[in-house]
Amino acid sequence: MRTNYTLSLIVPCYNEERTIEACINRIIEFSKGHNINIDIIVVDDASTDGSWNLLNKIVEQYNEVSILKHEKNQGKGAALRTGFIHAKGDFVGIQDADTEYDPNEYIELLEPLLNDKADVVYGSRYLQPKTRRVLYYWHTWMNKTLTCISNMFTNLDITDMETCYKLFRREIIQKIAPQLKENRFGFEPEVTAKVAQSGCRVYECAITYNPRTYEEGKKIGWKDGVRALYCILNYSAHTAPLPMQILIYFFIGAVSLVINLALFVILTRFGILLNYSLIIAFTASALCNYLLCIAILFRHKARWNTFMEIFWYGFSILIMGAIDYYLTLFLINIIPFFSIHWSGAKFLASIIGFIGNFIFRKMLVFPEKKKRSV
Repeated sequence: MRTNYTLSLIVPCYNEERTIEACINRIIEFSKGHNINIDIIVVDDASTDGSWNLLNKIVEQYNEVSILKHEKNQGKGAALRTGFIHAKGDFVGIQDADTEYDPNEYIELLEPLLNDKADVVYGSRYLQPKTRRVLYYWHTWMNKTLTCISNMFTNLDITDMETCYKLFRREIIQKIAPQLKENRFGFEPEVTAKVAQSGCRVYECAITYNPRTYEEGKKIGWKDGVRALYCILNYSAHTAPLPMQILIYFFIGAVSLVINLALFVILTRFGILLNYSLIIAFTASALCNYLLCIAILFRHKARWNTFMEIFWYGFSILIMGAIDYYLTLFLINIIPFFSIHWSGAKFLASIIGFIGNFIFRKMLVFPEKKKRSV
């Protein structure tokens, strides 16, 4: 086990005048109590209270503390990105600027890293803590639900994706940090997606947690939960396990079908000729399918430029359209022995078409980028 190392802790701070000094003092006491070299980077995210003035006094008191400032409030995720870039320690962790989390927990979190078993360690609030403060049920339910959905997309078996305590090898997080885009609490599902995609060795460690109320300064709300759900889909869908990708494509196909049918009905109601209505509705449906595939499922993997994507997309539509047409006729006319009704034949052809379209999208229209060796 390594004994000589430095731990960098990034402390995002926004209007935490009441708790920031106590937070820093706890980190300093922890480092001295365990003889750990500590590097504390506080990023003030344009606080409007006395946090910045207090931080300037703290930095004069402790050599271990450095402070950075955002001129405009951007959010926790942006503050963490700034801190990650400036970290110099062997390992980089996160510490909220309050007293919800105990820095002494980092002793347990560090162990898998020091023993070279892990690249990233999550501190879980749900791994059998001895005691805990009981607060908001729906907040906990939202955390666990988002964690479950995230796991379905990342294929990681994490119990607490939304935890503050995430500990990284410095080279890992500084490679991931430039890719991060979320400025607020969407950082949690986004960085989890990046960790999963990078193939890191991930461990979890049980931690204690002393949650504060909204009156005490808690900032996260239901809108952040909705954003987290979007982030899971946006940053993880393209690398999700195959069953999840098929489920997502089923959703895309369903939306496209609804647009196809709705537009067809509207056009015919307004007196547009049947053939024109079919063509316009199908074209709109195909365009919707293409855009949703880019926006949700395959955007991050697209290798071709837009022209080539559209070309291969059109090619796949022609091929699958022909297969659908002739397979339907084959099932109706060529094998009457089975007495398949036209609706059943169309249903079977549609299933084949769904599978074929997914394969074409994944392998031809939006093929995965080949990773270049470093």
